[in-house]
Amino acid sequence: MEEDDVTIREQNFHSQVREYIICFLLFAVLYIVSYCIITRYKRKTDDHEDEDAVVNRISLYLCTFTLAVSGGAVFLLPFSIISNEILLSFPKNYYIQWLNGSLIHGLWNLVSLFSNLCLFVLMPFAYFFLESEGFAGSKKGIRARILETFVMLFLLALLILGIVWVASALIDNDAASMESLYDLWEFYLPYLYSCISLMGGLLLLMCTPVGLSRMFTVMGQLLVKPTILEDLDEQIYCIHLQEEALQRRLNGSSSHTYTRGSFTHHLNKELDNIRNQRNKLERRKKASGWEKNLLYPIVMLSLLTGTTISVLMVALNILYLLVDETAMPKGSTDRGIGNTPLSPFGVAQAVLEIILMFYLMVSSVVGFYSLRVFEGLTPSKDDTTMTTIIGCCVSILVLSSALPVMSRTLGITRFDLLGDFGRFNWLGNFYIVVSYNLLFAVVTTLCLVRKFTSAVREELLKALGLDKLQLSNSPTDPESGKLSANGHQKTL
Repeated sequence: MEEDDVTIREQNFHSQVREYIICFLLFAVLYIVSYCIITRYKRKTDDHEDEDAVVNRISLYLCTFTLAVSGGAVFLLPFSIISNEILLSFPKNYYIQWLNGSLIHGLWNLVSLFSNLCLFVLMPFAYFFLESEGFAGSKKGIRARILETFVMLFLLALLILGIVWVASALIDNDAASMESLYDLWEFYLPYLYSCISLMGGLLLLMCTPVGLSRMFTVMGQLLVKPTILEDLDEQIYCIHLQEEALQRRLNGSSSHTYTRGSFTHHLNKELDNIRNQRNKLERRKKASGWEKNLLYPIVMLSLLTGTTISVLMVALNILYLLVDETAMPKGSTDRGIGNTPLSPFGVAQAVLEIILMFYLMVSSVVGFYSLRVFEGLTPSKDDTTMTTIIGCCVSILVLSSALPVMSRTLGITRFDLLGDFGRFNWLGNFYIVVSYNLLFAVVTTLCLVRKFTSAVREELLKALGLDKLQLSNSPTDPESGKLSANGHQKTL
């Protein structure tokens, strides 16, 4: 019996070590990728080692850690679904024994823990540390800035705890709830993270429909559109004439000392826009036939199919919620991953669910940066400040942390939420879940209808020859980036 006990303890020890190694390797890969992404957009600074350089480097490492946690939250649910299907297909395979329920639950718990840590500690510390200068009268340096940062964190914690205490006291005023108000670990933190997850879900609800309609425009800008009834050579010639005319005006204005600088700046900006337009036309001319006539329609049909399937799955989920209470999103403490299939169509449906999750995440990010409120957070290559990077990391963390909850709430997948993700209070509210599904389906449908009807309206105006009237009224077409001078190309 003692030898059996020793063998069981050894197996548990080796299993835990194996899980720690796998988690470390997965996080290391995410950290390296996140570091490459942030350094691509971060504004380049001097190599001089000073106090600000140290602060920027520390903030950079914290942002990289946060972005890596966001990536882990995005891959969490797809990895769990894939693991479940692999274990169902190969239940006795020796080489996949490391893929078990304990590892999956450990990953969910680690992502939940690190999400809280980044959201409530690391990112506020990075921001306050970056903006700190030290208290007045104290000796300047890293220590003074750290002291000011911790004082600001302490005051922020008191403010947040006070707001949560007042909100919870107003909502639940019974005796049991009043007693739980003094329980910090078991009440405050889960309640606070539940509120943050609800805010993240609402942010996804606001960004994802906009992103789903915006994806057509983004892919249209990245890909080469088919050339139908267009003379690219004539357009390039007209653009070339405009470029030469602006260049002569710019050279003439530079020879006069009394010319205003704002006028010269306007000419330079207009010249850059025309050059970009010429580069796009030349790219369309050089593109191969399969890229113009095959790739573009396939991508657009894929986007339309993915969006349609998402809306249909949400509509079916609403029907399930109305007739079956087991369709409600819920948490699970069962560690038996790979025991029961999640879908009647097996691997094919699992792959479809994973593709839809990534599609919704990409669409939510595109929609987030398309909203006017968050346009200031749009990163620029080699020209993004650390403050903007911190804001981007916090936003992506909130969106990615809410992605598993949104996917389960909308019925994209039937995989039960694990760890702290399944303990949110609002998940058990039938009216909130149904309203969330209805709003997503209705808003997504309205955004798509508006998108496609606007395209049809533009084509009708072009067919009637009324598009030049609109171009003459506006200097720039916000959708395609074309200058209004295109309406005067024929006169040059």
